[in-house]
Amino acid sequence: MGIDDSSSGHRHVTTATPDAESASPPRASSPSSSSTVDHTLLLLQSDDPDSRVHAAKEIRRLTKTSQRYRRHFATAVQPLVDMLRCDSGDANEAAIAALLNLAVKDETNKINIIHAGALQPIITFLQSENPTLQEHAAAALITLSASSVNKPIITASGAIPLLVDILTHGAPQTKLDAIMALYNLSTHPDNLSLILQTQPIPPLVSLLKSCKKSSKTAEKCTALIESLMGFDEGRTTLTSADGGILAVVEVLEGGSHQSREHAVGALLVMCESDRDKYREVILREGVIPGLLELTVQGTKKSQLKAQTLLRLLRDTPYPRSEFIPDTLENIVCNIISRIDGEDDQMGKAKEMLSEMVQVSMEQSLRCLQQRAMVCTPSDLPLNSCSPEVPSK
Repeated sequence: MGIDDSSSGHRHVTTATPDAESASPPRASSPSSSSTVDHTLLLLQSDDPDSRVHAAKEIRRLTKTSQRYRRHFATAVQPLVDMLRCDSGDANEAAIAALLNLAVKDETNKINIIHAGALQPIITFLQSENPTLQEHAAAALITLSASSVNKPIITASGAIPLLVDILTHGAPQTKLDAIMALYNLSTHPDNLSLILQTQPIPPLVSLLKSCKKSSKTAEKCTALIESLMGFDEGRTTLTSADGGILAVVEVLEGGSHQSREHAVGALLVMCESDRDKYREVILREGVIPGLLELTVQGTKKSQLKAQTLLRLLRDTPYPRSEFIPDTLENIVCNIISRIDGEDDQMGKAKEMLSEMVQVSMEQSLRCLQQRAMVCTPSDLPLNSCSPEVPSK
């Protein structure tokens, strides 16, 4: 499933949160809004270039948060696409920004924009030296690639190598938009192998090293890396990239909940594919403290993945004896006793394990206290103990 087009958080064109109108049923147009639409459409088809640019900017403004206006301006798609071919930077920028907003949360407009011929000029803008045009083009591809119908068409246009190139040479916001568009495209069958052919992992690792670990950039980089770890070539490339595994481990330790889930998922896929090959490589980067923390503080998926990876990282992935229980404490002690790392890493892991035990005890104590408060004999009839829903 692709990333929702509204999640790009694009600063100049779209809005990340639609207004209530976009979630409500269609309403009849008021006379004023109808006349505004008609007047703007007339300007858009005039012979005056300045009038067309003004109309495109007005469509961009009106459709920024309004699903109703996106429907009303559906007929503007073709003239706006025609403006993309004008030999005018102002016209190009105004038209692509308007088309981007028309496509947000509107499947029909997404498909019609591609059918109207917008893709070829958008691909050209991806290679533009105009940073604003390039940014709008990458943002437009996020939205357009959220449609399953458009994914194979965009892929066939040659967009993937250009988006990967932006990961190295683009501006910060354009890089993020390129990553999100690539992730959307990666959800279509066969596209992951095509993305892998463009060597995206080195620039993704470079971005992970330089960006804030809790940022949206880190989240989308690790999401894409996790998907690419399903291929032997992807795992080999990440391992051979300078600091590749370490970059993923650092996100596992300091990323957002979603980023950490993707990071531990990427390492787990590697270890599951070939434990003997990747176990020591992952252990050398000091992954244990982060995994221990995830088993307590991560999402449910992260906790499960972290526990599974810990079992794979120990000396043997299965209990050696029925007399040695397969508890998390024994698993961790087994790993720590065999780490060929520095003493401070082992000390940190042991300290983390101690904190885990403390957190677990505190959680258990709180549960006992809540149960005791619920069942107080003086307040309840005999043979009755009905828990209440706790207030929030």
